Amino acid sequence: MMASYTIAMIGAGNMGGSLVAGLINHGIAPHNIWVSDVNEEKLSSLHQQYNVHITIDNEKAIKAAEVIIFAIKPQFFKQILLSLAPILCARRPLIISIAAGIRTESMHHWLDANLSIIRAMPNTPALIGAGATALYADANVNEVDKQRASEIMGAVGLVLWVQQEKLMDVVTALSGSGPAYFFQMMESLQNAAVQLGLSEETAKLLTLQTGMGAIKMAMESGQSLNELCKAVTSPGGTTEQALAVLQEADLSTVFSKALQAAKKRSEELADQLGA
Repeated sequence: MMASYTIAMIGAGNMGGSLVAGLINHGIAPHNIWVSDVNEEKLSSLHQQYNVHITIDNEKAIKAAEVIIFAIKPQFFKQILLSLAPILCARRPLIISIAAGIRTESMHHWLDANLSIIRAMPNTPALIGAGATALYADANVNEVDKQRASEIMGAVGLVLWVQQEKLMDVVTALSGSGPAYFFQMMESLQNAAVQLGLSEETAKLLTLQTGMGAIKMAMESGQSLNELCKAVTSPGGTTEQALAVLQEADLSTVFSKALQAAKKRSEELADQLGA
């Protein structure tokens, strides 16, 4: 059961809606949640499903809440934050931003005040309650607010804290973009199996179950990933032959370059969005 405090969700898109569902499931009372969005259809749907407060007026939601979550697209963030700066500075709530690429320095500059701000980087599996979210708190955030942020983002999956904001770009490259790497890898395995004769349905089911099983073993066995890999690999066997091909393609370097490229782009976007 989560502690009782009022939350305003600015943005009723996929991530905002998923957070509302997660919060309700984790014990936040519907009357303690406000959702604001310009899309009245999305608001109506959330109200019908969860009986939360809804409004098209961001200020009305903010006036009612102790914690403000900005679940809006990064390109709209500056304009919206500037418009809400007076009421945010007057009320001084905890601000949690899940807008990718927006640094706390930029937010403080737009607000022209040192408010308590936490950055969150969730990923798309949060939509089904299986997300991985990294959090970064600036120097203004106290332990109570950190605990609240952990509770809120923990409603949609795993939560970890980073101590340096620059590491949020690494997080973006790893877990933020990471689901796409797994989807791409699974699609490649599925297609290869189809080319070798399996039906598409069989290839997909075997690929997905193998991935689920491997991840479950990695999480629960207590063994390192390298140890688990060696346990599957018999000398002269089929796995050894397959891994030799992957090593010849220098898969580790490929992934290293991929993460470096994503990190660099994350830094570039932060520079552009924070201007």
